[in-house]
Amino acid sequence: MTRLTSPAFSRVCAAAVLLSVAGLASAQAKSELVVYTALEADQIKAYEAAFEKAHPAIDLVFVRDSTGIMTAKLLAEKANPRADVVWGLAASSMAVFDKEGMLMPYAPKGMTNIKANMRDAKAEPTWVGMNVFASAMCFNTIEAGKKNMPQPKSWADLTNAAYKGAITMPHPASSGTGYLMVAAWLQMMGEDKGWAYMDALHQNVGVYTHSGSKPCTLAGAGEYPVGLSFEYRANKLKTDGAPINVVLPSEGLGWELEATGIMKTTKNVAAAKALADWAATRDASELYAKNFAIVAYQGVQPKLEHIPTNIDTLLAKNDFAWSAANRERILGEWSKRYEAKAEKR
Repeated sequence: MTRLTSPAFSRVCAAAVLLSVAGLASAQAKSELVVYTALEADQIKAYEAAFEKAHPAIDLVFVRDSTGIMTAKLLAEKANPRADVVWGLAASSMAVFDKEGMLMPYAPKGMTNIKANMRDAKAEPTWVGMNVFASAMCFNTIEAGKKNMPQPKSWADLTNAAYKGAITMPHPASSGTGYLMVAAWLQMMGEDKGWAYMDALHQNVGVYTHSGSKPCTLAGAGEYPVGLSFEYRANKLKTDGAPINVVLPSEGLGWELEATGIMKTTKNVAAAKALADWAATRDASELYAKNFAIVAYQGVQPKLEHIPTNIDTLLAKNDFAWSAANRERILGEWSKRYEAKAEKR
């Protein structure tokens, strides 16, 4: 057997060792960023892939749950935070974190492209909006037809005895979609009339789910004729062939912003800022626009097949500061009145 001991072979071996060491160093140099989110599971993959393509040295590690659960988790971890960034959580939750001093002020690059009413108003904001998610009804035409149930046009219609036991909606303590509905009703109607409305609605509700998407999914599957959810899930299910009509109530839509913010305690500031920067880019917004009818980036105009292009004119008045400041009080009162029909965890 011939031994390969030539200078050329030695150089090849040395180069291989250097490449191996360089590769190991590169792998070790990658930043890991812990991201807390309430983004829909079927959205995260595309967002993650696009960001990591733009920033291959950063690995995103997602921790995902519904808005209310994620909000409670972040508050519970305040003394010992695990998250570096919050990406895709309700602006009213971000306002709570800001009040608690949990967020790092940061103006992402290109922030001037974000609509002024869709970000924290401070010159150096603690959160920046991504997109709007708005309430919508999913109405199963087949199941409703079996029961001669009329298609509702308004929130008020849902108190009709024809819908007894036929409605499902999200639990506002677990779901941001549920909370935006409750907050909208209280703001649109005034608190006395708002609670009276929810008392009447409660008589027709079969179950309060712990997911904002689930009521629409249940309606699409025919388990409940009416599911109160949000426009992303309604549009997607109908596009995928579910026998539902998407109803946008005539009195106005409850709505929220999904937003991005950096945790003040992050030890990975550079990577966290890179994500905040990218989340506010046109590229990111064009991805958001595949899912939502309104995005925060100026000049990006989504077109969802089953959502009217004038949806922005249907949004009800929404005071994020009021929603944040009154959140615990509202949830406490809601639970006292309606918890008996909550879905078992």
